[in-house]
Amino acid sequence: MTSRGGSVGAGSTPKPNVSNGEHLSTSAPVVDEKAPAPQQDEHDLTSPDASKTTVEAPDGGAQAWLVVLGAWCTSFCSFGWINSVGVFQEYYQTELLPGYSASTISWIPSLQIFFMMGMGPIVGVLYDKFGPRHLLMVGTFLHVFGLMMASLSVQYHQVLLSQGVCSAIGVAAIFQPALNTISGWFNKRRGAAFGILATGSSLGGVIFPIMVSRLIAQVGYGWAMRVSAFLILVLLLIAIATVKPFQQPKPGILSIRRFYLPFTDVKFLALTVGLLFFTFGLYIPMDYIPVEAAAAGMSQHLVEYLVPMLNAASLFGRAGSGFVADKVGCYNIFIVVCYLTGIWILALWIPAATTGARIAFSTIFGFFSGVYVALIPALVVQISPLSEIGFRTGLVFFACSFGGLTTNPISGVILDQGSGWVGAKIFAGVFCLVGTCFVLVARMHHTGMHLRSVF
Repeated sequence: MTSRGGSVGAGSTPKPNVSNGEHLSTSAPVVDEKAPAPQQDEHDLTSPDASKTTVEAPDGGAQAWLVVLGAWCTSFCSFGWINSVGVFQEYYQTELLPGYSASTISWIPSLQIFFMMGMGPIVGVLYDKFGPRHLLMVGTFLHVFGLMMASLSVQYHQVLLSQGVCSAIGVAAIFQPALNTISGWFNKRRGAAFGILATGSSLGGVIFPIMVSRLIAQVGYGWAMRVSAFLILVLLLIAIATVKPFQQPKPGILSIRRFYLPFTDVKFLALTVGLLFFTFGLYIPMDYIPVEAAAAGMSQHLVEYLVPMLNAASLFGRAGSGFVADKVGCYNIFIVVCYLTGIWILALWIPAATTGARIAFSTIFGFFSGVYVALIPALVVQISPLSEIGFRTGLVFFACSFGGLTTNPISGVILDQGSGWVGAKIFAGVFCLVGTCFVLVARMHHTGMHLRSVF
């Protein structure tokens, strides 16, 4: 999650990428002596005076780690909340909306994922121009308001609009600005910072499913949603107070060139396509592990803990991947772990026929899939100009939103038409592998066939 621009051979002086007069420092240069010479991208507009305006990231200090704390809170309340959708999928199918098919109900979590990621370009442009504060305030209101309205919902369209649309738009406005803000505060330790940040979503994915399940049983669905909303409000107020940009944004006139330039970057296009395909495979296990286990006869008591187990294991995967990425390169660790994620789906989930096997798969899948969320921002940052981080990260999330929007309905159709769980599992595993191949293409376009390159 660290370096950007061209590769740097051993013994040479790293060359900063500069876009629009803004310095973009490198943190994990390619160290392979045989790596190709750096290539100047179209967006690297170097000026003689660029070095004079360079401001190095502090890579630590009280304010930097307070930003990580605030971003951690947004991660807990955004991805942590979304990671618990498997619990709601099961509850809606069996209790609140039993008259609707799995495919129809799956549009609720699918819209959550779509709006959370699909608003990315809009949020990214606003972040690049105005910074994170106002986005966080608006996002907090929409997220909490949407959940409060969901607590009063008893019909399908009400749940769809409140939880699937309103709350999800709020999530989009809180998690991406926090991710982007960290990039300015950290350089050499960026991987570790993002890894710590990503543990928030894992911990949220552990706490929310257990909390919601228990509250639904004890006080009902409505108060379960309200208690969750109050907890989210407290944490997001902390985020609003602590997430501050290292350098103030520079509002200006938007140029058309800014919008089409990312699409001329082969590395960025390959990365975006790869992450989109990986998303098609990732969300099937995340959403359907408890449903599949319940359908196979696992006790309801154990089913309730499958999603928390997955997210608990994901916590260690996300935290560890950030620190490892600073040493071996975020692309390297991402490619290896995501290949293994696809393999585990095909090799472990398909033949899983016992309670122990399903618990083992949930844990292993959680650990390896956690790297995906932890390193997405770093993958974008490493190949992008600093002044375009918000917009480019938004484009990646926008592309991934189509995977989040359609994956669950597609898997629901596979199940409803009788292809069974094996068909859905094959779909998930294959798309994880194909997506990782495209990320490998992005890496090879930068480093060539040099496997020892730290990138």
